[in-house]
Amino acid sequence: MSTNKAIDIRNRTFDFAVRVVKLCRYLDEKPGTGRTLAYQLLKAATSVGANIEEAQAGQSKADFISKNAIALKEARETHYWLRILAASELVPEQRLSELLTEADEIMRVIGAIIVSAKKSE
Repeated sequence: MSTNKAIDIRNRTFDFAVRVVKLCRYLDEKPGTGRTLAYQLLKAATSVGANIEEAQAGQSKADFISKNAIALKEARETHYWLRILAASELVPEQRLSELLTEADEIMRVIGAIIVSAKKSE
């Protein structure tokens, strides 16, 4: 993977996590179910970028692929929790639309990184 692409996905997943943290702070102010869902969302969303960072220091091509695969799984989980928040109307869908789009794009980028890394093995 080129250095520019590595920096781009690292920045995107970091910025995405920060946006989710802010959403979770909003959810934390509400009683009940929102807090529980915020906790799940927060764990998954922050894990995406953490695994991307770990992948950059992978000890081997297989390790790089594995860490990116974990990041992809976490991105998919994040997308799921965002969909739950929208469908349950805990958060207005328009407030989530950009996050849902970004989660989808991040999944696509990570998927492409994995495919590219597997081809170059």
